[in-house]
Amino acid sequence: MKPISWLLLGQIFWSFFKIGPVTFGGGYAMIPLIEREVVEKRKWVKNKDIADIFAISESIPGAIAINSASFVGFRIAGIPGALAAMTGVLLPTFLIVIALCILFLQVQHHPKIVAAFQGIRATTVALIVYAGIKIGKTAVLDKTTLMIVMGTVIAMLFGHMNPILIIVAGALLGIGLVVLKNRLGMKVPLDDEEHTEEAGAPRYKYTDYYVGDGI
Repeated sequence: MKPISWLLLGQIFWSFFKIGPVTFGGGYAMIPLIEREVVEKRKWVKNKDIADIFAISESIPGAIAINSASFVGFRIAGIPGALAAMTGVLLPTFLIVIALCILFLQVQHHPKIVAAFQGIRATTVALIVYAGIKIGKTAVLDKTTLMIVMGTVIAMLFGHMNPILIIVAGALLGIGLVVLKNRLGMKVPLDDEEHTEEAGAPRYKYTDYYVGDGI
């Protein structure tokens, strides 16, 4: 096994260390920045694999930001890489939260502080929606996957189903549909790159729509 260099571990740590302080809204808001850093800039992970990483990170217990950072770090440099990524994404947030808690207790009732948090909550919703759209571009491959997305949204809005049941049902439904299509002789797309290249359409490029773009 090729030895892992300290330089690579440092790059992994620094990449995730930069992401933590410039994203508001938690793990889902970090998804665009993580994707940009590890796919577009560093080229550590292929574009077609990043959606799978986020799906696995969301389907297991724990915060999606920590899970996805650990998963990416492990893919790059094994257990040391996972520890470097996890430490990088946790450390700045931990330090900032401690400092803000001390400060917030002093100014929490100030009218300007209350108004500022109203604006932050609104932008956080936008960041989460943007992350959902980004994942959707790689997850919705055909009419079948679109129907699964729509059905899941309806189930969560009106059925109040347990997310674990939805994840398990989605996995079983996906396996069943692929098996059924294969038996019927139908082509089953498993990633979006093939469709993009066949159609001659340019692959999606990032734009400066979110905090920290270009770091």
